[in-house]
This record gives sequence, structure tokens and C-alpha cells, in this order.
Amino acid sequence: MKIRIALFSLLISLAACNSTSKRSSAVASSKETKTENFKYWNWITVGNKKTDAEFEAHFKKLKKYGIDAVLVNTGADPKLLKRVAPIAKKAGLEVHAWMFTTNRPGDSVAMQHPDWYMVSRSGKSCFKKEERPYVGYYQWLSPSHPEARKHILSLVEGLAKVDGVTSVHLDYIRYPDVYLPIGLLPKYNLKQEEELPDYDFDYSDASVNKFIKLHHKDPRKMTNPAIDIEWKNFRLNEIKSLVDEAYTIVHKHNKKLSAAVFPYPEMADHMVRQRWDKWNIDMVLPMIYYNFYNEELDWIGYATKQGISDLEGKKTELHTGLFTPKLSNADLKQAIQLAKDNGAKGVAFFDDYGMTEEQFEIIKASKK
Repeated sequence: MKIRIALFSLLISLAACNSTSKRSSAVASSKETKTENFKYWNWITVGNKKTDAEFEAHFKKLKKYGIDAVLVNTGADPKLLKRVAPIAKKAGLEVHAWMFTTNRPGDSVAMQHPDWYMVSRSGKSCFKKEERPYVGYYQWLSPSHPEARKHILSLVEGLAKVDGVTSVHLDYIRYPDVYLPIGLLPKYNLKQEEELPDYDFDYSDASVNKFIKLHHKDPRKMTNPAIDIEWKNFRLNEIKSLVDEAYTIVHKHNKKLSAAVFPYPEMADHMVRQRWDKWNIDMVLPMIYYNFYNEELDWIGYATKQGISDLEGKKTELHTGLFTPKLSNADLKQAIQLAKDNGAKGVAFFDDYGMTEEQFEIIKASKK
């Protein structure tokens, strides 16, 4: 009897060890899969000056150093994208068509229509160079103007039609900065402790008239429009509906929709009228440029985790955007790890033209 009990105990012990071993293997396999599926992106602007051979060499370099996907800015030119995309794909890179969306600097079609542009509460139009907020390239189109919206969506569709593209990538899909990142305020000699009239948009006729039709009140006549929730929510929904229309268009062409966004939804809402956790979108790349906000490195982990939490229950992937010019080698390594540890599906680097060989080596080593 004692022998049977001892034998039974030994069998249970062996079974437990085997089960533990399987669990350990499963955990190890899960970690390996997580590392293998962690995507490395790179934002890159291209033009017509480089030869195909130069593009090929550059894309091969990116692949060599561990980059999986390139976000290619062609100025929303599908012809240039058709030329570049096959070269990038041949090098083993996934291609995403990066475009400026509501901010359309140098758009020759839009510039023929002054009424397409956003207007500030102080009455300044983004059409006029001398009246644009912050910088000359802030040429913001109103998502409330039917023809401006139609134009933006036609550009989206033009890029979505290009073979070999995985997603159309929306940048500047928002309103102008109501509040600049705190680290940038000294550059413009500004103090923004409330919503200032020069930086509060869109008081264009198209936007105001559409709002009045919905809510029967005029934001131009409000004593303090910043506290009117319908007015704020109207603008959030104008961006959301534009994104949702773009989503429908790109999916019609069997492509995905991605976007560069502000660090996490609550901050994006506050700063630029952008509530991206409510959008129909496949992937978001929040630009978690911690130094712009006078934050410390670990804020990358905080903002990543907050975004992941806000997307809970949605299929949208989050990939953390990193600003490499301000990252030391040690900080770059830690930044990638912070994104991984806090649930990101990948990291995107801005941008490779200013990156050093040492940074590329760190990126490559972090994939192991």
C-alpha cells in the first residue's frame, strides 16, 4: 500500500513538472511571438529628384537595420507613389501612403478657393499667409466645407488605388493647435493659459452655418465659446466623420487606414480637437514626443499605456511614434522598450534622414 502511495505521488509530481514545463514553453513562445510581431516603422518624405537606384539603396538600408514599414510622403501624389512603392516592396518593406489631411500646405487646387479654409475666432483665415497661426505652412482646410472635404477624400482615394500600398496614413487630421506643446511655447514667445482667439478655429462660414443648422446658436456671438460643449463636440465630430469616410473609401480598395495622432485621446481632444479613440481606423501612431511637453522619458510608457486603455474593446492597433533627433542612444533603447512594455504593437521613428548609424544599430539590436 505504501509503495502504491509513493508511486502515485511520484506520478503526480512528474505530471506537475511536465505541466509547468509546458506552461514555461508557452510563455517563452508567447514572448518570442510578441517580439517577432512588434513592427518598426519609419516616416520618410520623398520627391522626384532621387533616381530609382538611390531609392533602392535607401530602402535596402532601412530593411538592413530592422525597419519593417515605411510611411511615404509623396505630397499625396499617386504617380510618385506608384514609382516608389514597388521599389520599397522589393526591398522587403511594407508601404503606407502618408498624406497631410486638413492641413494642406501648397495645395494648388485648394488655393483657388479661399472659402475652403478655416478661420479663427479673431477672424483670421488660413488662406492668407500673413494670418496663419504659428507658421506659414499652416494652411488648414475646413472639414465642414463640402467641396474642401470632397477634395481631401479624392486625395485619399487616389493613394488608396495604388497597388502595393498597405494603408493610407492621415497626418494633420485635426484642427490647428489650440494649445501648443508646452516645450514649444518659448519659440513663439507665447503664453497659452486659455483658448486664445487667434488659435481657436473654425469660425468659417461653412462651419458656423452647419453648426447653427444643428444647434440653433451662433458660436461667433458666444461670450465664451470655449465652454460650449456642443461647439467643441461639433468640431470633434467633423474630424471623426472625415476619418470615417476615409475609412470606407480605403477599405473599398482593400487597403487599411492609419493616422499620426497626438499622444493620447484626452490630450489630443484638449490640444487639437482630435478624439482618435472614437474613430473608425485600423492603426494609430501617436507621436509621443515627450521632450515637446517637458516630460521625462518614462512618459513614453505612460502615454502609450493611456492610449491602449482608451482603445480597449476596439480592433485599432497602437504603434508608438518616437522623435529620434532628441533621443540619445541610451534613451532610444529605453524608449523602444517602454513602448513594448506598455502594450504598443510597434514603434515608428521620425525620421531616418537625421538618424545616426549608432541609432540604426540600436534599432536593429532591439529586435533580437
